Amino acid sequence: MANFILTASVLLSAPRPRVFPFFADAGNLEAITPPWLRFRILTPLPVAMAEGTLIDYRLQLHGIPFGWRTEIAIWQPPERFVDRQLAGPYHSWVHEHLFEPTPTGTLVVDRVRYRPRGGRLAQALFVGRDVRRIFAFRQAALVARFGGRAGELRLERWREQVIAGAAGAGHASYGTGSP
Repeated sequence: MANFILTASVLLSAPRPRVFPFFADAGNLEAITPPWLRFRILTPLPVAMAEGTLIDYRLQLHGIPFGWRTEIAIWQPPERFVDRQLAGPYHSWVHEHLFEPTPTGTLVVDRVRYRPRGGRLAQALFVGRDVRRIFAFRQAALVARFGGRAGELRLERWREQVIAGAAGAGHASYGTGSP
């Protein structure tokens, strides 16, 4: 099964105490999602964010409407949070959001590990391009809102590796490269 990781960063000209609350408000997701996705939040707003919070969306991709349900798996304000798809267009989707203070503002890093339906072929034909376009839009929308500049936008293969040995038996780590 083909697995991928996207890393996108943006250096915003606003302090973390101003940036993190923007992300903590699920109602702001529409502002940083491309209009061509026709993204709508179905969960009544405001959403109380915490570990275990469920959020339902509706969007359209390549003319096909579908639902998406995510769970907030990790909630550690104001440093990070992780959401994961429980139902939606991917076999798996885990999105880590990191917020690092800098002398000039806040570095926001998105790391998404995903496995597309349709595997490598779907990834090559449209999924990889779509994911890059979505996060490039997100970077531009954040810069327009807070000032700053877009940084890294990298997409690569990754694979899960089981670490053998007494200390690491049964634990998984994530490495990039070909399987």
